Amino acid sequence: MTEQKPVGDTSGAQSVDRALALLSLIGRHTVDGIGLAAIVEESRLNRPTARRLLLALMRARMVEQDAGSRRYSLGEETYVLGVLAAQRFNLMDVAQDSLSDLARQSGDTAFLSVRRDAFSVCIHKEEGAFPIRTHALQVGNRHPLGVGAGSLAMLAALSDDDCAEALARNAAQLERDFPDCAPDRLKPLIAETRARGYSVNPGLVLKNSWAVGVALHQPGGRVVGALSIAAIDSRMDPARQSELGAALKREAARIETRLAKAFALPDTKETAALRRSAPMGGGAAAAQ
Repeated sequence: MTEQKPVGDTSGAQSVDRALALLSLIGRHTVDGIGLAAIVEESRLNRPTARRLLLALMRARMVEQDAGSRRYSLGEETYVLGVLAAQRFNLMDVAQDSLSDLARQSGDTAFLSVRRDAFSVCIHKEEGAFPIRTHALQVGNRHPLGVGAGSLAMLAALSDDDCAEALARNAAQLERDFPDCAPDRLKPLIAETRARGYSVNPGLVLKNSWAVGVALHQPGGRVVGALSIAAIDSRMDPARQSELGAALKREAARIETRLAKAFALPDTKETAALRRSAPMGGGAAAAQ
């Protein structure tokens, strides 16, 4: 007789969820790695549990530990998986020229973020020539939708129902980690973003660091990412916000046009490669 597991037994799934969360956390510390104490603090796991999960990830070569510093970094297997995934999900190939143009023309830092369900992940930045830069957003940062200009643009581009669901889902984290981006603070910014066609983050994440953002849509309307430009507050008067918003909308339209052409054209070697570069998105929300 086959043994049945009790209904509601989710210990295995919980371990997988925790291990994947640790992998994502370590991935956000790509330069110097991260120590066990910081992992415990940021993950809110107890030390034995964190260590057990890290050992499992190390056995799978997803994580490695430096023998000298004892800090953890992504392992070689994550590189292999990343290369394989890039063949299908590489929005960078589609957006690279636009990012370079935005950084060169504005002199400030241009960012590309992607939507992952109710969160935004920064995957690339291009720095302009202006000598004073803002460091509010780094590659690998994962924030609830609404935190930062690109993330706010994505949130505002969702339907009313999906927008409300994302805010409700992230409410506790927003209140705890980003009090200036609590749901009640974001709601008027969402309305303003929808009215003008681009978002403005007036230093809510890092004081004196402002940004403007525009959402990106996949053919069919799904919100898959965002372009944004960040600068110090003295370079973000209303006139320049409008100027940058127009530039972002222009480049977003270029990216979306390229995606639409790739999905509309018959299969060839070239269009197949472009389709592999198209983002597949995270979450099922439709854009307004």
